[in-house]
Amino acid sequence: MHATRLAPEEINDDLFVPEPFVEGVAVETAAQPASAPWKAALIRLLKNRGVLPAIVMILVIAVMAFVGPALTSYTYDGQNVAHSNLPPKIPGLEWLGFDGLDNKGVDLYAQRNVPEAHWFGTDEFGRDMWTRVWKGTQISLFIALIAALLDLFIGVIYGSLSAYYGGKVDSVMQRIIEILVGIPNLIVIILFILILEPGITSIILAMAITGWVGMARIVRGQILQLKGQEFVLAARSLGVSNSRIMLKHLLPNAMGPIIVTLMFTLPTAIFFEAFLSFIGLGLQAPLASLGVLINDGYKSMRLFPYKLVIPAVMISLIMISFNLLADGLRDALDPKMTK
Repeated sequence: MHATRLAPEEINDDLFVPEPFVEGVAVETAAQPASAPWKAALIRLLKNRGVLPAIVMILVIAVMAFVGPALTSYTYDGQNVAHSNLPPKIPGLEWLGFDGLDNKGVDLYAQRNVPEAHWFGTDEFGRDMWTRVWKGTQISLFIALIAALLDLFIGVIYGSLSAYYGGKVDSVMQRIIEILVGIPNLIVIILFILILEPGITSIILAMAITGWVGMARIVRGQILQLKGQEFVLAARSLGVSNSRIMLKHLLPNAMGPIIVTLMFTLPTAIFFEAFLSFIGLGLQAPLASLGVLINDGYKSMRLFPYKLVIPAVMISLIMISFNLLADGLRDALDPKMTK
């Protein structure tokens, strides 16, 4: 069936009269612009039930890590043998177990005539556990932040350069990464301890050598996928410099995997520090970290379980919160989740 064609003399102005506007009748309107990818990702992130509690928990712990030690008159290294091994006591919260009673039901505060309450108890040297727990949390968060910065600067820059220039540059840089991957972190820590004293410096130097390798590989994979896209070729044809292409075109499009990897780095670094401190290769007394506190509590776990339970609960809350947030970010930034 062929469409009917009008002769030229049959085409007149009456055929092009606009349709009159009738009130109450819908008319076609321009479609609203689609939501920005980051705005849509934020909406998906907030819809995740585990993300908001995780964010609140991280913020509360981060604030208390700095405010907590100032809420009491004790210092993290102040010793008072007369107050040794006092159980936790918080006035008003005795019904939660913070009643100052030992495992035999004896009120040690009344027995020793101790007027002030230690909210998280004390250790064998009479040091206040409340102050030491928050001080240890502060150190653990600091090490996690350093690990994230190392990933962000060394890992992202190294992976970007390796993928963008390719060829022999990429081959040499990847061989270096393979060598670093073959060196266990524990060996690196022991080598630094032989040169330096055990502590934060040794841990940071060990992470600076091998901690950023995972991020570099992820960034390299993302850049390899993106550098052959049309918008990159168009930028090159317009004479845009390599640095501008990476900063303005490639890295912003690879930001999703970078953020997710960064969030998973934080709990990994916290656990790494706690593990080293637990086996005696991390921080040393009188400094307090969550690993040091767990190690001290493990030695007297049967007689004074609060020494182990409180720092263990703290590190568990931190790691669970960061993992929940990282999982939520991974789902929110995944292009396959845009339904």
